[in-house]
Amino acid sequence: MANQEHLDVLKQGVAEWNEWRKQYPKRRIGTNRWGAYEISANLDDADLSGVNLSGANLSCTSMNRANLSGADLSGADLSHAHLSHANMSSENAKQSFLFNADALYTDLSGANLSYAFLKYADLSGAHLRNANLRGADLGGTDLRRANLMGADLSGAKVYHTIFADLDLRRVKGLAQVFHRGPSLVTLYTVQLPQDGSALHFLRGTGMPEEWISFWRSTMMHPIQYHSCFISYSSKDEALARRLHADLQDQGVRCWFAPEDLKIGDKIRARIDEAIHLQDKLLLLLSEQALASNWVEAEVEAALEKEMDQQREVLFPVRLDESVMQASQAWAKQLRRTRHIGDFTRWTDPQEYQRAFERLLHDLKTEAERKYENHQT
Repeated sequence: MANQEHLDVLKQGVAEWNEWRKQYPKRRIGTNRWGAYEISANLDDADLSGVNLSGANLSCTSMNRANLSGADLSGADLSHAHLSHANMSSENAKQSFLFNADALYTDLSGANLSYAFLKYADLSGAHLRNANLRGADLGGTDLRRANLMGADLSGAKVYHTIFADLDLRRVKGLAQVFHRGPSLVTLYTVQLPQDGSALHFLRGTGMPEEWISFWRSTMMHPIQYHSCFISYSSKDEALARRLHADLQDQGVRCWFAPEDLKIGDKIRARIDEAIHLQDKLLLLLSEQALASNWVEAEVEAALEKEMDQQREVLFPVRLDESVMQASQAWAKQLRRTRHIGDFTRWTDPQEYQRAFERLLHDLKTEAERKYENHQT
C-alpha cells in the first residue's frame, strides 16, 4: 500500500512537495509500491529524485522539467504523460528505472535519459526529440513510431530493441550504438542516414548481409560528388595517396599522376588533359608545393579552365601556413579569392577525419545539394 503521507503532500502541489523534500531530505520515499494509485497532480518542476513510482498510474500526468534521477518508474503507466526536459540521468549513480513501463506517446522531448534503465519499456510513439539517451539501456524497448529527431544514442545499449516506423536520419551517435545482441528492424519502414553509419548500425542489429546489400542498392541514395584531379608536390605524396584512396572509397572519382598515368604518356600533356576532364583541381599547398614549377603550371591551367568555362575549378587546401605568407602572384590570388581548406594537422587522425569530412561536403555536386535541401 502506498504511503498516504507522501500522496497527500504530492496532491497539494509542487511547491509544497519540494518544500517537504527539503525538510526531510533523507526520508525514504515510496517504501511501499504505489500500485493502483493514480497521481493526478501537476508535477512540473517537482523533485522526484529517488521516489518509488513503480506501478503508479501516471497517465497524462505533467512532469515537465521534473527531477526523476534515481526514480523507480518500473511498470508505471506513463502513457500520454508529459516529461519534456525531465532529468532521468544517472547523476551520482542514481539510475532511473523505467523497466517494463508503459510510456506510449509520452512527451520526453529534451529529457535527460542518459544511462537510464529503459529495458522493455514501451516508448512507441513517444516524443524523444533532442533527448539525451547516451548510455541508456534500451534492451527490448519498443521504439515504434517514436520521434527521435536530434536524439543522442551514443553508447546506448540495444538488444531485442524494436526499430520500426522510425526516422533515424538525424539521430546523433547512430554509429556509436552498443549492440549487445540482435534487434528487430523493419527495413521498409525505417529511414536511415545516407552514410556509413547506417551500414554500421544495420550490421550491429544482426541484419543479414544480403538484406543490407539489397537495402543499399534500392534505398540508399548514392551521394554525387565532383570528380577531381589531385595536384601536389612529390614531398607531399603520402597525404596525396591517402586522400586518393579515401576519396575513391567514398565514391569520388579522382586522379593523380603517379597512380593513373599510362606507360608512355607524355606527362605534361596528360596532366593538362586530366585537369580539363575532371570537375575540380584539388591543390595541396605546402612549402614544397609553392616552390614547384609543376604545381604552378597546374594552377595556371585550372585558372584558364575557370575563365573559359565560367565556373570554379580550383579547390585549394593547405598543409602548412606557407601559402598565407607566399609572395607568388598566383598564391596571392588564391588568398584573395578562395576559401583554403585546412589540412595543417592531417597527421592527427581526428583532425584528418574532420578536415576530410569538410572536403567531402564541399565536393558535393550542385544536384546533390538540391537533393539534400529537398530532404530537409
